[in-house]
Amino acid sequence: MNKYLSIHPEVQQALENGLPVVALESTIIAHGMPYPQNVETAKRVEAELRLNGVVPATIAIIDGTIKVGLTEVELERIGNTKGVIKVSRRDLPVVLANKSLGATTVATTMIGAELAGIKVFVTGGIGGVHRGAQESFDISADLDELSKTNVAVVCAGAKSILDLGLTLEYLETKGVPVLGYQTKYLPAFYTRESDFLVDQQVDSPKEIADILKAKWGAGLEGGVVIANPIPQAYSMDRLAIESVIQKAIGSAEQQGIRGKEVSPYLLKTIKELSGGESLASNIELVLNNARLGAAIAVELSKRD
Repeated sequence: MNKYLSIHPEVQQALENGLPVVALESTIIAHGMPYPQNVETAKRVEAELRLNGVVPATIAIIDGTIKVGLTEVELERIGNTKGVIKVSRRDLPVVLANKSLGATTVATTMIGAELAGIKVFVTGGIGGVHRGAQESFDISADLDELSKTNVAVVCAGAKSILDLGLTLEYLETKGVPVLGYQTKYLPAFYTRESDFLVDQQVDSPKEIADILKAKWGAGLEGGVVIANPIPQAYSMDRLAIESVIQKAIGSAEQQGIRGKEVSPYLLKTIKELSGGESLASNIELVLNNARLGAAIAVELSKRD
């Protein structure tokens, strides 16, 4: 028994009964969107999973424990508290020991999900190799986590603020499969595709579940990236969003923004520069990912 792990009774019961469960991160709540849209979106995503026959398990660090499955009060606390710590793998022991309030990144959500026995995790976009990493060496811990933690991550690709080509190269080096759902191109978060190919196009949740079972059944450690393009109706113009991203990156450099503060700053600035269009797209792509993640979790539950 892990004394630092606390699983919500509904989630625990679903896991014990072999019912489908999907993990959700909390950084998107605390640092990815403004209040109250963040909490509203979190509730909508959980409701979307339930609508598709899946138990949601939002993960956060609360009172010295990794909470897997949050109450409405805890969701509100994560979304409407100043100074919530953005927690990646390196931060986890400190935040647990200090009993601080922490929002989990992709990496720490994967850790919590694996500890609880959850195989599918839905997010917006994964972290990756930052632009200019040749000089800064700024590479998200998400990528290393994907190489060693047995959780499938459903996302709209890597965040388009990143260097997508180098992110794919890094994942290849780490042996992480990148599957494109009904696409051969890597989605670029706000847009449906980039100039980069995924490792394999997959066309159904059943096909994805078969690949996951084969990977882990063969003893191959690590996660899988399932890249799901944003719905066409909410996809932004590639040239327009790239222009906005470049301005946001320039602003971050001028202000000396570094490390784990970069992504939240860029997302906030992009929202402002795009007149809120990027936030609307962000919400819709997460809901879209929830629908696919639910279908994959249901398929996996049939194989256990």
